[in-house]
Amino acid sequence: MVKRGRNQERLKCIASNVKSGGIVADIGCDHAFTSIYLVEEKLARGAIAIDINKEPLKRAWQHIQESGMEEYISVRLSNGARGLKKGEADTILISGMGGALIASILEESINIIKDAKELVLSPQSEIYIVRHFLHDNGFKIVSEEMVKEQGKFYVVIRAVPGSQHYKDESGYIYGEYLIENKNKILEEFLLKEQKRTGSILDSLASASGSAAVKERKDTLLKEYNMIKGILKKINLHL
Repeated sequence: MVKRGRNQERLKCIASNVKSGGIVADIGCDHAFTSIYLVEEKLARGAIAIDINKEPLKRAWQHIQESGMEEYISVRLSNGARGLKKGEADTILISGMGGALIASILEESINIIKDAKELVLSPQSEIYIVRHFLHDNGFKIVSEEMVKEQGKFYVVIRAVPGSQHYKDESGYIYGEYLIENKNKILEEFLLKEQKRTGSILDSLASASGSAAVKERKDTLLKEYNMIKGILKKINLHL
């Protein structure tokens, strides 16, 4: 079995959200650890490990060979999903990238993406961009999970074709599904963010009244109150 490094909790969370049981297109596969795990655990029939760079693909193929998975996992040099054919993948999986980049990859190959049964996405930043993109392009979010690993918080989104929109922006920023299900790791994240924004607001209290400072205060206060409202809504902390 290939040694997969340190991100085991996140890997398992991502893998548990793959429900199609078919072929997974692992875009930005890096070392192909996720593809290997999915096939080893019989969560996928096979995988296409895709990367834009040759060196990661070489490492990925080495790991695939070491795991004896050559029959089930192929590697492909491609910019995002451009190298996929329509109907070739049941699951589109993208993790380890910023939200804006993930949305860009999905948008530029939208016809291929829409042909998949599900999307499993784990953006490292700008998660609200991904949620907005999904809703604006005919997908609904059917589940979200949040994990904490090595002090960092990660979100995993599973989406399928359908229609859905959240009623306010807080659902896009913090995850309506996480809020409604009173996710305990979301609680920890929100309390951390509340402390961070509150601390900055305190430090700005005696700052000069310039337009830039006022704008910064207004933005932080809006964020602070949004967090406070979510915590109250889900009855975690009043």
